[in-house]
Amino acid sequence: MTRTLKIPVGITAVGQAYPERLVTNAELSTMVDTTDEWIRTRTGITERRWVEKGQGASDLGAPALRMALERRGIRAEDLDVIIVATTTPDTIFPATACRIQQKVGATKAWGFDLGAACSGFLFALSAGAGLIASGAATRVAVVGTDIMSSIIDMDDRATCVLFGDGAGAVILEQVEEGFGILDFEHHVDGTGVDFLHMPGGGSRLPATHETVDNKDHVIHQSGQDVFKAAVREMADSSRLMLDRNGFTPADLKLFVPHQANLRIMDAALRRLEIPPERMAVNIDRFANTTAATIPTALFQSLEAGKVAKGDLVVLAAFGAGFTWGAMLIRWNF
Repeated sequence: MTRTLKIPVGITAVGQAYPERLVTNAELSTMVDTTDEWIRTRTGITERRWVEKGQGASDLGAPALRMALERRGIRAEDLDVIIVATTTPDTIFPATACRIQQKVGATKAWGFDLGAACSGFLFALSAGAGLIASGAATRVAVVGTDIMSSIIDMDDRATCVLFGDGAGAVILEQVEEGFGILDFEHHVDGTGVDFLHMPGGGSRLPATHETVDNKDHVIHQSGQDVFKAAVREMADSSRLMLDRNGFTPADLKLFVPHQANLRIMDAALRRLEIPPERMAVNIDRFANTTAATIPTALFQSLEAGKVAKGDLVVLAAFGAGFTWGAMLIRWNF
């Protein structure tokens, strides 16, 4: 079933923000037993950005949203809702959406955080679009922001090299008929929870000296299980978007996958039979920023002139949970 919105809703502006601190593979090799070659050949990453100690998700999410607002030419007071997709909120409560709302001065907006790991931004887009399509909101900001450096294990070279910090934000509004979000498909499969997770920190395993000593507050990943599932589900969801709406891979102008690992992205691309130049890539410079990868890759593609009004764009994500999905958009500006 095509998931068509009652009114056309699309992205009308995009913004991004990264920390100033640049961490190259060479620098990382002084902190952990690894090399630049090992990281590049297995992940495609050459560098990433990490925040300074004490900075949180709102410290990147707020400037990303300010940029989107400026590019749209509207004020923060014009926002009705702020949805923040994040795995690394400033605090468990209050929601990071509250902090971003206060920092940007969106005095008339309500909001909430949405947790779906690397699929969070995609899920938040659908939630925001649904609010507009229902008539409950006119302008919704969706922010993907994560400080992954706060939950990596520097003794685990298989995972600590993968992640960076960053934020991306978009404004959602009603657009002209035939443009904007044409279709989406989202899934959750709880049988994948143990393959990519952080065991501690929630109500099930709250913080204690023991949980800290056991490294329960950092990322745990079964790489091969995640790799296989990510390739299959991102490619199949993206293909579904095209097939269900009468398009072929040749009709697609830009494929924006979650930037998890360049090998995963390339494998999904081959499965979709899309030329490499039509895939948005920023993992080489920014690593995996979780909920921020899709909006930042989209921002950079727009800046590079890779998308024009009327072009078909597919966003695809896969994350812990397992969560995954795709969205088909006809670009409206």
